[in-house]
Amino acid sequence: MDLTTAPLATRMRPESFEEVVGQDHILGPASALRRSLETGSLFSVLFWGPPGSGKTTIARLIAQYSECHFESFSAVLSGVKELRDIIDAAKRYHRYDQKPTILFVDEIHRFNKAQQDAFLPHVESGLIILIGATTQNPSFEIIPPLLSRTRVMTLNPLEFNDMAIILNRAVQDSRRGLAALGVELEEDAFRYIIEISYGDARTALNNLESAAYYVQPDGNGKRVVTVDAISKALNRKPLLYDKDGEEHYNLISALHKSMRGSDPHASLYWLYRMLEAGEDPLFIGRRLIRFASEDIGLADPHALEVALTSYQSWEKVGPPEARLSLAQAVVYLATAPKSNSLYVAEKSVLQEIEETGPQPVPLHLRNAPTRLMRELGYSKGYKYSHNYPQGRAKQEYLPSKMRSKTFYHPNDRGFEKEIRKRMTERKQVEDS
Repeated sequence: MDLTTAPLATRMRPESFEEVVGQDHILGPASALRRSLETGSLFSVLFWGPPGSGKTTIARLIAQYSECHFESFSAVLSGVKELRDIIDAAKRYHRYDQKPTILFVDEIHRFNKAQQDAFLPHVESGLIILIGATTQNPSFEIIPPLLSRTRVMTLNPLEFNDMAIILNRAVQDSRRGLAALGVELEEDAFRYIIEISYGDARTALNNLESAAYYVQPDGNGKRVVTVDAISKALNRKPLLYDKDGEEHYNLISALHKSMRGSDPHASLYWLYRMLEAGEDPLFIGRRLIRFASEDIGLADPHALEVALTSYQSWEKVGPPEARLSLAQAVVYLATAPKSNSLYVAEKSVLQEIEETGPQPVPLHLRNAPTRLMRELGYSKGYKYSHNYPQGRAKQEYLPSKMRSKTFYHPNDRGFEKEIRKRMTERKQVEDS
C-alpha cells in the first residue's frame, strides 16, 4: 500500500485485531474466530453489520493471520465468470501449498440464487474459505444451503467512543495518519465529524481528510479543523446541537407534539432538523415506537408495526437508505387517528396497584394441577368461554375488591370505535 497516495481510510485500516474497535464480542481472545486462527481450523463466515463497521478489515486480517492466499471481489462488480477464474487460481495455490484460498465477497447479498449456488461445492470441498460481508439480514438474503455451511457473525454499529478512538489515531499517527500535517481538531469539530458519519468509520475518516486538506496551515504550521471548515469542505451547513442538552429535548418534544397534532409537515421538518444535526436515528426510532402506543394506541394498531419497521430498517440497512423509512413512519403516525386511552389505562392500573396492593387471584381463575389445589377450590366454578354463545360467559375476572373498576376507555376514533362496540356487546351479555 502506497502511504503517500492512498486515502486516509485505507491507510488507517487496522493492521492487527487489537486495533479493531467495537467488535470485541467476535475478536476477543476467547472468541471462536480467534481460536480457529490459533488452531488453524478456519471456517466460512458471513459478517453482517452496518457500513464502515469493519467487515472488510476483519476479513483481511484473517487472511494475514492464517497466511492463506486472499482473493477479494465485490458482488456489485463481479459475477460467475470472475468466480471461475478465482476458483482456478485457488486450485493452483492449493496444489502448491495445500492451503485453502480465503475468498472475501463484499455485498454478497447482491448475488442471486444461481450465483450463490456456485460457491457451494468449493466451500464443501475446503478449497475456499468463504467470508461474505453484508448489510442485509442473511436469513432473508442468503440461500439456505450456503447459510448452513457458514457461521453468521453480527458486527456492532460503532459507538461514539469507538469513532473517537479511530479519529484520534488518525490525527496522532505520523506514519499512516495526519500528524505530519499538524492537524488539530477542535472539540466541536471532533463531535461533528462523528455525528455526521453515523457510525461509519470509513465515512468519518474521509470527512476528516477532506477537512484537513481544506484548512490552510497557520503561522505555527498547524491546521486547526473547525466546524465551519468541515461544513465548507463537505459543502453542508452544520446544524449542531448538544445531544445531552436542552436543544436535544426541545427538538424531540417539537416532533412528538407535531405528530400528536396531526401535522405531517411540521413533523417532517423537526425530524430532519434532528437528523441533519447528527441525532442518533435509533433514538428517534425509539420515540416513534413510544408515540405509536402512547398517542395512537388501538385507534390504529398498525401504527406500532410501522414504527417498529422504521427502527429495524436502521438496524439492518442504515444511512442513507433508511432515512426515508423514518420519514415514512413520521408521516404515518402524524396522520393516524389519535387516542391516549391505553396511556390513561396504564396510569390508572398502576395507581390501583399502588393503592390496593397485590390482591389475590380469584379461586375460579387459578390453575389446579394437583388434587390438593382442587380440594381447596382452585379452578372451581370457572366457565370455559368457548362453551357459551358468542364465546362469552358471564364471569368475574378481577379480584373481589375491584369488581366495579374499569381502566380502559376507548374513544370513537379509528379502530377504537370497533373495540368500544365489542366491549359494549360483552357487557350486554354479562348483564343479560
